[in-house]
Amino acid sequence: MRRPPRGVPKTEFASGNWYDVWFPNLAPSAETMKLGQEAETPAQWATFIKKYRSEMTAPDASRSIELLAVLSRHSNFSVGCYCEDEAHCHRSVLRALLAERGAKIQ
Repeated sequence: MRRPPRGVPKTEFASGNWYDVWFPNLAPSAETMKLGQEAETPAQWATFIKKYRSEMTAPDASRSIELLAVLSRHSNFSVGCYCEDEAHCHRSVLRALLAERGAKIQ
């Protein structure tokens, strides 16, 4: 997710079970996120996926995906977001990107 939860002090992210690590560099840009949120047709969703995948080829994001893929082979972790439907959320694309890098996915 691009932004932390509103109204929750940073000191309470882990203790409130929001998350242990915030990794915003794996979230879509605000412009791309808007494409995904407004996607109503399969073609629009495909445009979002293409744009997000392109963003994830940037060196910082690509290295982060590779790191998580390697860590997944030795540790368990979860990737979360506020979206209700994973099939219509960037985390479904991130899951595919991790799998493509050899991540262990359960």
